[in-house]
Amino acid sequence: MKIWIVIPAYNEAKSLEGVLRNLKEKNLSIIVIDDGSKDQTYSVAKEKADIVIRNEKNLGKGMSLRRALAYLLENEKFDYIITMDGDGQHSPSDIDKFIKEAQNKENFVVGNRMDNPRVMPKTRIITNKIMSWLISKMVSQSIPDTQCGFRLINRDVLEKIKFRTNKFEVESEILIKAAKEGVTIKSIPIKSIYFRRIKSKIHPFVDTIRFIRFLFTVNDKDK
Repeated sequence: MKIWIVIPAYNEAKSLEGVLRNLKEKNLSIIVIDDGSKDQTYSVAKEKADIVIRNEKNLGKGMSLRRALAYLLENEKFDYIITMDGDGQHSPSDIDKFIKEAQNKENFVVGNRMDNPRVMPKTRIITNKIMSWLISKMVSQSIPDTQCGFRLINRDVLEKIKFRTNKFEVESEILIKAAKEGVTIKSIPIKSIYFRRIKSKIHPFVDTIRFIRFLFTVNDKDK
């Protein structure tokens, strides 16, 4: 079974080095998408990742994931991908949980931080719960943490989905479109890690408005 780790990264050189080092100890294949970083993210990725794609300017998480997935689908043979962030807020120690789910032939697995969200900022907890409730209703499945980007996805699922979004709403788009294809989405508990010194790239008000706009238009777009 072949699994690729997919990591979009923007100005995350300091944390990315440790994430990649821990992942390489597990002998996993890694593709990093440097989303127009202004620090040493690209250099760190080139040293430790198997494949590095670089956006000349910051295009957003959604576009970065789309580029990476298109590359892998076109050029690599694999069974699953695991998407995770490069800022250290997804623990490589949780990777084994996702690999176990792949061995059990699950098609789509999402990390769930909401069993113990105490370290999350309160605004993130509130917006996440609202978004997760709305999307769970839309897809008729219970997904406690729809905004978590730590995920396992089967290749067959990826080949059925056409992505349209460019920013953080990509997390929701993938869930909704996979569910429309009849895919069962499973959630597993993962560590909730937040660093107060790291400024979040998510802007609660702006991204919530973008999310609501996306929900009103998703049904009019191609799968």
